Amino acid sequence: MVEKLARRLGVGDAVVIGLGSMIGAGVFGVFGPAAAAADSGTGLLVGLALAGVVAYANATSSARLAARYPQSGGTYVYGRERLGEFWGYLAGWAFVVGKTASCGAMALTVGAYLWPAQARAVGVAAVVALTAVNYVGVQKAAWLTRAIVAVVLAVLAAVVVACLTGGSVEASRLGDGGYLAAGGVLTAAGLMFFAFAGYARIATLGEEVRDPARTIPRAMLIALGITFVVYAAVATAVLATLGAGVLAHSSAPLADAVRAAGASWLVPVVRVGAAVGALGSLLALILGVSRTTLAMARDRHLPHALSAVHPRFAVPHRAELAVGAVVVVLAATADLQGAIGFSSFGVLLYYAVANASAWTLTRDEGRPPRGVPAVGLLGCLTLAFALPLTSVASGTAVIAAGAAAYGVRARVLRRRGRGTGAGDGRS
Repeated sequence: MVEKLARRLGVGDAVVIGLGSMIGAGVFGVFGPAAAAADSGTGLLVGLALAGVVAYANATSSARLAARYPQSGGTYVYGRERLGEFWGYLAGWAFVVGKTASCGAMALTVGAYLWPAQARAVGVAAVVALTAVNYVGVQKAAWLTRAIVAVVLAVLAAVVVACLTGGSVEASRLGDGGYLAAGGVLTAAGLMFFAFAGYARIATLGEEVRDPARTIPRAMLIALGITFVVYAAVATAVLATLGAGVLAHSSAPLADAVRAAGASWLVPVVRVGAAVGALGSLLALILGVSRTTLAMARDRHLPHALSAVHPRFAVPHRAELAVGAVVVVLAATADLQGAIGFSSFGVLLYYAVANASAWTLTRDEGRPPRGVPAVGLLGCLTLAFALPLTSVASGTAVIAAGAAAYGVRARVLRRRGRGTGAGDGRS
């Protein structure tokens, strides 16, 4: 008999966890690389809008699926149930590997802002602390995330106000730079998507929310809507202050923007806000990856011992400890830019499976309009392969390795005469 997680989260908690995953994951640094890729202010804003459209399609498809399959695991479960075990496995593999890399990137971001000289040590300490928070219960994690989101939103609001009221803001900078190139816009959109991807965390908590059929769709769309408005406001303010050319060469665009606006006193506040935002993202990322690990372990695609649920705290404690251990290694050794690129590739493939799964829903099952999963699927694949070549190559190699591992497992099970159905290994 499979142990069940406790349903303790309402709409507000789920929205906050989604916001904690999105706001802070990239807003403090993503505009620089995106501006460089787009090569114009207009291209950056179009890329942001395109990323938002793809994210909306993904969120809608995921919400309809999550309402029908309110279980931990997200698209791992949806792909398995709608497309077959292999596609569910592939989605789960892409999510776990890609988002574990993202955890490492967020840990390094925390260290880089709080104590640049000891960035890796601070990152490791952050992972250990947040894993401990998740271990003692998802409800406590939701409350901590609520506080983090409030701080980050306050800092971002201060940045927008400082930029728009400063003496250096010029509306003409919103359209400056080079020509609008389709390739640059798509690359910018792919990079911007990294900052939107956190709403999946709501779906992976499907077994821990109250009234999932109502809670999950509402929470996803509310969180995504708030995030898009925030990103649009920040992008407009920073771009109007710095211009695309300066923004493209900035490693800390929000700090540079408030300094250019004549509000240098805000720079330390922005640094603290960036660190707090990255902590919030890391908290929710560890939460989501551990739930997908739980679902895959239940089906023995990962070690079955990871499917254990703590008798007191009602959380997948072994999965959380395992994910935390891997992220500690990444924080101590990984390259930040490489981790972000790989994560974006894996997450876009994850959502491609979600959209393909939503396409198979019938009207009675709550199918979204056909155009939604079609746009989501095409958008995910386009943005994934528009990412930098190194990200595409490394991502493809790791996804292929996961597919090969699945094939080896399937062959072993066939030889044993057991089959490979999703129910295998459940107890």
